[in-house]
Amino acid sequence: MRYASIGILAIILHLIINRQQLGKIASGTEMTDPERKVAQRYRYFLMAMTSFYVFDIAWGILYEHHDVPGIFPFVYSCTIFYFVSMLLTMLTWIRFLVSFLVKRRLPAKLLLYVVWALFTLGLVFLMINRFVPFIFSFNELHEYVPEHGRYTAFTLQIALYTVSSAYMLYQARKASGQERTSFISVGLTGLVFELFQLLQIFDESFPFFSMGLIIGTCLVQSFVIAGEERKKEEYDQIARSLARHYEAMYYIDIASGEYREFSTSSEYDSMGVEALGKDFYSETQVNARKYAHPDDRDFAESLYHKETMLKNLEEKDSYSYKYRIMIGGETKFFRFTVMKADDGKHLILYEKDVTDEITAETVQLEKHKKHVTFTQIAESLASNYDMIYYIDTQTLEYVCYEFDNLYGQLEMHKSGDDFFTEAANDIGQIVHKNDRDIVSDFLKKDHLTGALREKKYLNLEYRLIVNGRSQYVRMTARKTSDDVHIIIGVENVDAEVRKEKQRLKALNNEKELARRDELTGIKNKNAFMEFEQSLQENMDKGPDSLPFALVVCDTNNLKKINDTLGHAAGDEYIKACAKLLCDIFSHSPVFRIGGDEFAVILRGDDHTNREGLLGKLKSAVRENQSKGEGPVLAAGMSEYDPQNDNFVSEVFDRADHNMYEDKVILKGGRADEIR
Repeated sequence: MRYASIGILAIILHLIINRQQLGKIASGTEMTDPERKVAQRYRYFLMAMTSFYVFDIAWGILYEHHDVPGIFPFVYSCTIFYFVSMLLTMLTWIRFLVSFLVKRRLPAKLLLYVVWALFTLGLVFLMINRFVPFIFSFNELHEYVPEHGRYTAFTLQIALYTVSSAYMLYQARKASGQERTSFISVGLTGLVFELFQLLQIFDESFPFFSMGLIIGTCLVQSFVIAGEERKKEEYDQIARSLARHYEAMYYIDIASGEYREFSTSSEYDSMGVEALGKDFYSETQVNARKYAHPDDRDFAESLYHKETMLKNLEEKDSYSYKYRIMIGGETKFFRFTVMKADDGKHLILYEKDVTDEITAETVQLEKHKKHVTFTQIAESLASNYDMIYYIDTQTLEYVCYEFDNLYGQLEMHKSGDDFFTEAANDIGQIVHKNDRDIVSDFLKKDHLTGALREKKYLNLEYRLIVNGRSQYVRMTARKTSDDVHIIIGVENVDAEVRKEKQRLKALNNEKELARRDELTGIKNKNAFMEFEQSLQENMDKGPDSLPFALVVCDTNNLKKINDTLGHAAGDEYIKACAKLLCDIFSHSPVFRIGGDEFAVILRGDDHTNREGLLGKLKSAVRENQSKGEGPVLAAGMSEYDPQNDNFVSEVFDRADHNMYEDKVILKGGRADEIR
């Protein structure tokens, strides 16, 4: 056990020292930025190193019992994997080392060619060794015997470690600061591997190479990883110091969309925006839709496409924009500024709450308004209209004023001697033909003067023909305090009216939308209850009611998917289940009646072919279950029996019971695992 105990101690130290790096592997963290390949490839080396420890320990334990015939095949296999994992550590170490030489392309490529050649050659020799012992063999007593090829393979690895380490130390002379420390540490680590592999050549009964690996990774952890962490911490401190002047700052990888967020605002943090993310563009579009003021959502969402951001930065160092954000039910104005980082590969976005600035501007504007003259107030009110007619009901004379949006003043457009006669002539030329009669009746003198004795004002909406296109306007008539004059204002309400028409159209669709499941697009529980009521009314008419059958389904493994892959994956799974049901029961309504429960009502041809359709569903489910992919649903069916069934719920309960039995079968007969 001495041999195995050294390996066990080494792997324990390895897991303690490199727990953070190995933890990133377990969490699925990826780094696609070429500048971060160093960390990524070092984690690959740690994985290969872990596998070497496992096989080294296993070999030490199994070899203690090599004389047992039943164990010997495992000893032989473990020896093969021992050499394969050793070759893998060599390959991953050299690839990690090459990532330091990204600026020295020729030597880096040469080292990669050599290590891949040695790795491939080693695998070939291990396969040949099964037939012609070249690397190792076992004697009649099943004792391990090193062959000449073992020494050759170790010597070639030692030579590769020597050359690569010497080159790293040579490159250290040209570097400075943390980069120099990293080159020296990696170079010395290779020499440690070389030394302990040399010791392994002379004594195969002691795990020297395992000791060399743990000592080498201690060097890397102490002088390379720790140094990079210190540098990263310094950069984070600088970024956070700058972020104090803003609500948040983002550092975004242009190509991949990966980002890092710095925020010192507790109010902004309450929104729950991720500090680290995989896709800034799509995630920020979702956040814009979620937090932006309803009137600003479309504008905010359109800003966070990669192509849009890069186009806005063309021939500019930076650009800014503003919109409103809802925080805790309160509206805040934010200014966003985007600029490119010096490396040209990242964007920096910083945002600032400018609500106080805008509030101050608003207060200043209100103070200014207090000093305007009565005429200016009148002009401001008149700006609600495109035209204002001031009519003398006794003389019929009138003056028309048009509001000039460019200068903010009322200007006289025209005047006349008989408003009502001229208006009647204009109606035939500019009013929509379907509205001419109502406008004519509205603008009759007797109608206006009589109606305004009882009402403060009159309104009429109608259509004008402008440039060949109909346009809605609103005419408002009111009487002045002298009882002699009438003021008629005409305003453009085309957008308002059309929006209202769209709203009414949406209201007509609202009831239908209320019957749709938002996630899957199929009918929801409300629709099912309405359909159930219709079936019940049909049943109440007597035994001659139309036949039907119910299929009840329940998804399998949804909780497991939500817990392991997240609720987004769970939603996709539910949608896949709904699609499978719609594809099979293509002529019947499919309902989602619960989180993971579905129901199908079979009538007509689907009712006639119900057994075949249910069999098709179960075949698809069994196939998905055997492949380990695709939706898996338990299903049960029950047919309406006119002689015995009085309620739809009775048919449903039988189908639900049959579904439960199918669920037990899908779970391997274990009823305790159903829920």
